[in-house]
Amino acid sequence: METIHRREAAAARRRYAIVLLAMLAVLILATLLSFWIGYYPLSPGDVVRAFLARFGVDSQMDPNAVTIFWNIRLPRILSAVFIGASLSVAGASYQSMFRNPLVSPDILGVSSGASLGAAIAILCGRPNYVVQLAAFIGGVSAVALSYAISRKSVHSQTLSLVLTGSMVMALCNAGVTMIKYVADPNDVLQQITFWLMGSLTKTDMESFLWSGVPMAAGLAVVLVLRWRLNVLTLDEEEARSLGVNVRRYRLIFIAASTLLSASAVCLGGLIGWVGLMVPHMARALVGADSGRLIPACAMLGGAYLLLMDDLARSILSLELPIGVVTSIMGAPFFIYLILRKRG
Repeated sequence: METIHRREAAAARRRYAIVLLAMLAVLILATLLSFWIGYYPLSPGDVVRAFLARFGVDSQMDPNAVTIFWNIRLPRILSAVFIGASLSVAGASYQSMFRNPLVSPDILGVSSGASLGAAIAILCGRPNYVVQLAAFIGGVSAVALSYAISRKSVHSQTLSLVLTGSMVMALCNAGVTMIKYVADPNDVLQQITFWLMGSLTKTDMESFLWSGVPMAAGLAVVLVLRWRLNVLTLDEEEARSLGVNVRRYRLIFIAASTLLSASAVCLGGLIGWVGLMVPHMARALVGADSGRLIPACAMLGGAYLLLMDDLARSILSLELPIGVVTSIMGAPFFIYLILRKRG
């Protein structure tokens, strides 16, 4: 019997390795496709030469191609990969913590808080990097407020977090609505509306680095501690009986997931459904074990959002906001989840 279990475990590890390699291959292919799509397509050879030209290796490369590679395509592709990975990992973490497959990364109000911060900065006429910083501060503050209020509740902390998150989300959404009501309809209102739809059009290397560092830090924390998520899926009493400090690890994962979500929103605006859809797709491929699920979510989320961005800038003659594309893809998937859960 023990030999059979060992063989099954070895076979499961091989299947997991094959799936991860397949996801990595999809991510690489999606990256190459993203360089090729656009008014100035870059072949894989052009990508290599444009990269080397920056360091003086290939001086014969067209300067326009070098500029497009470093200033437009590369920042946008890196942003899409990091945002997709961050939202997916944050969604998987929250779904495990709250033991609810229909939970998304904005359950504690991070997206609404970021929207309020960005709307205030746009209303005040601040430059793009200030809007990005204000969105990050707003998202983190909203989650911190939700957590602080839930600590005072006499009910279960999980239930209190969800309820306070909904309350903070409603307050922030009301604030955004008020700002849109008083904003100049010919200028400021259009900027706020465009930001809320989600887009990677204005992404450059500087804005990516501002958000990429906290996203990398959040991903590192969740990847290192991902095994503890399996314990948080248990009841609190059962988890405590195993010697796990539930409150401490829940706070760590909430902080890391907030860092991921707030950084993603401040870089690309509101891009919905990624944190809900991708964890389910990854779970169907590698199972529910968080040790395997989190790396799969990171790679699959990056590839998914990269393909959605390609679709957003190629499906019509004008570029669609990526948040609109992910919503069109996500709504039918959400209906499928509800019907499947009911069944």
